[in-house]
Amino acid sequence: MRNVILIGFMGVGKGSVAREVIKNSEYMAIDTDDLIESMENKKIKDIFSDNGEAYFRRLEKEVSVWLQSSVKNTLISTGGGFYKVKNLKKIGTVVLLDSPFDEIIKRIKKHPNAARKLKKRPLLSDLKKAKELYNQRRPEYLELADVVIDVTKKSAEDCSKELLKKVKKYA
Repeated sequence: MRNVILIGFMGVGKGSVAREVIKNSEYMAIDTDDLIESMENKKIKDIFSDNGEAYFRRLEKEVSVWLQSSVKNTLISTGGGFYKVKNLKKIGTVVLLDSPFDEIIKRIKKHPNAARKLKKRPLLSDLKKAKELYNQRRPEYLELADVVIDVTKKSAEDCSKELLKKVKKYA
């Protein structure tokens, strides 16, 4: 089994799908944002406010180097901008979880912890700017993806099953 890397816009459901995949497969799972928070002993929002986005992106690069050299047979959930690391394709099979921007925002707002979910994503504090960022990133996501899964109106369980089926050919 190769590593599987989940990319997609913030709030698309990478963590939820990852939890379902590990229930139904032999994959272990890690999250790049969790790794960065552990490295820095800070929440992502605090890293952004204390050190800035450029510093955060350097941390992502450090994590990507470690993933490439040290991690195998793992499902890797990533932050929304992690896809820009230069060695992404060397880490594993890239799976895009895709959904229209408005559907992502609806999904987050319907969540029982919606306020917390929005607060922990500093780049979603201004929805107009967030949509511009989505529009910039989506074509880049599509270009990098080995597999695309439309998560719109699908359960995490259904997305997990589709993912496992589609990544078999990359194993």
